[in-house]
Amino acid sequence: MSKTVDYYVSLASPYTYMGGRRVPEIIERTGANFHIKPIKGAQVMAATGGVPVAKRHPARLAYRLVELERWKTHWSIPMNIQPKFFPVDDGQAARMVIAARQGGQDAIGLSNIFLACVWEKEQDISDPATLVAAANQAGFNGDDLAAKIGDDAVAAEYQANTDEAIANQVFGMPWFIHDGVPYWGQDRIRFLSRALTD
Repeated sequence: MSKTVDYYVSLASPYTYMGGRRVPEIIERTGANFHIKPIKGAQVMAATGGVPVAKRHPARLAYRLVELERWKTHWSIPMNIQPKFFPVDDGQAARMVIAARQGGQDAIGLSNIFLACVWEKEQDISDPATLVAAANQAGFNGDDLAAKIGDDAVAAEYQANTDEAIANQVFGMPWFIHDGVPYWGQDRIRFLSRALTD
């Protein structure tokens, strides 16, 4: 059985924040190879019938907060369920993660740092200075990664990830595909983890 996982992420997603925190432990325990693939959430949502948070019915918005609080408590994690900068454009953060992956660096670790900026620290990840500072503090070369935001190869991979996600019927984040089987959401990681250890 393969231990390769395609890992589609949005760096503004609260559930990617929750799930992403558990991915490194699964990698260490199972030896699985996770291919992180930041995507353009708005394109995926538009292609698959999703509705942006700001346009959802008040009943759905209210229950969303209940669920976020419930999972925050369940996992005992630091999290602001209504952060100051949300919704936020995660495009530059996504490109820096792709640049890190292309450079053979810990792209999953960097993605978790940027997710924490939104959901723990209430920082604006649409601001390049925020991204550079957060990356530098975690031991990356933030200036070098930020300089690659506009690279053609980075832009091409970002769009390719998005097109691939749509082709694979991805409609939410985080999304994992292992041996052709999809797993949607941080609460399905338990099933993915089981599949990787069977």
